[in-house]
Amino acid sequence: MIKILANDGIHPDGRLLLEEANYFVDENKIPQDQLAGKIGDYDVLIVRSATKVTREIIDAGTKLKVIARGGVGMDNIDLEYARSKGIQVYNTPMASSRAVAELAIGHIFALARMIHLSNREMGTGDFKQLKKDYEAGIQLRGKTLGIVGFGRIGQEVAKIGLGIGLNVIAHDPFVTDADIAIKINMFEDLALNVKIHTEPIEKIFREADFITFHIPGSTKPVVGAAELEIMKKGVLLINSARGGIIDETALLAALDSGKVGGAGLDVFDNEPTPKEAILKHPKISMTPHIGASTIEAQSYIGMELADKIIAFFGDDK
Repeated sequence: MIKILANDGIHPDGRLLLEEANYFVDENKIPQDQLAGKIGDYDVLIVRSATKVTREIIDAGTKLKVIARGGVGMDNIDLEYARSKGIQVYNTPMASSRAVAELAIGHIFALARMIHLSNREMGTGDFKQLKKDYEAGIQLRGKTLGIVGFGRIGQEVAKIGLGIGLNVIAHDPFVTDADIAIKINMFEDLALNVKIHTEPIEKIFREADFITFHIPGSTKPVVGAAELEIMKKGVLLINSARGGIIDETALLAALDSGKVGGAGLDVFDNEPTPKEAILKHPKISMTPHIGASTIEAQSYIGMELADKIIAFFGDDK
């Protein structure tokens, strides 16, 4: 029988599919420092972001045939080493795209109307004064949304942006153009199709009113002081991809100077303990790395993982 360790858990819908295929699924969490001693019993390791799949764990996983990551990024897995050992590594790029996209747009709405601030202060502030403080919000229609990273998530963001009247421009070194189909659920056969050609990243930085990032993590920031300098005054920046994409020190300085009008952050340097200056800054709308964490997305992730694992083993149980 195929034995699966879902060390960071798996949605019941995914677990059900695996158990119906006669696989054994263990969701008992093994602490990081004990995992190497116990992983040898399992054919499959499923993780989210909490468990780090190091060389030591890969070497100890003498039966491991599959490592599966519930989510998109795989920076917590030594990917090249796993593949060099003949282990198949999967992630779930399709399952959470819409969830992340909706959160990114949600941060734009929050910043544009200062919802994050008024929500904090309504319980303690003077109503009339707060009304004056937060009456200078901006409308989104007609503004330009820049999307850096135009894969599945970036294209979902484009669909929402176009649907609410934003002009959309995008950058991706690996995508030349994309056909964006905006479907209206009430009318199954009706869709608006828009082709978006990607642009140099400098164009995004110079022209966008809002910039959202949907790219893998990198060893150095994609946005630092030099990149912030060429952006529009009052630009809103959204990062729901990976901490470190935006230099947080440079971001804080740009927020304080007014160069950047606001930032929506779902990811941070030093998670789970972001800088105090980030946590307390009034121009930052924050969420605790929950981009993919919707009820629907978790179900889709579990089922996508199960489908890939079942397809890998086929009839070999």
